[in-house]
Amino acid sequence: MTITYLSFTEVAERLGVKTGALATYKLPEPDARISRTRGWLPDTIDQWNANRPGHGVGGGRPRKHGE
Repeated sequence: MTITYLSFTEVAERLGVKTGALATYKLPEPDARISRTRGWLPDTIDQWNANRPGHGVGGGRPRKHGE
């Protein structure tokens, strides 16, 4: 069975962000590395995305009073 890993570009597409924005994220350790190329399993990225700070309920900047 062949294992398919996500490239950096594919991770950005999966998260719905541009690669430039993804470069500022603290991604989890890659599941595979070939030379300088990193690869992540889809489950690794999905779990990381579901648990990253500022993601989901309560994330973002607090509202100003009166808004």
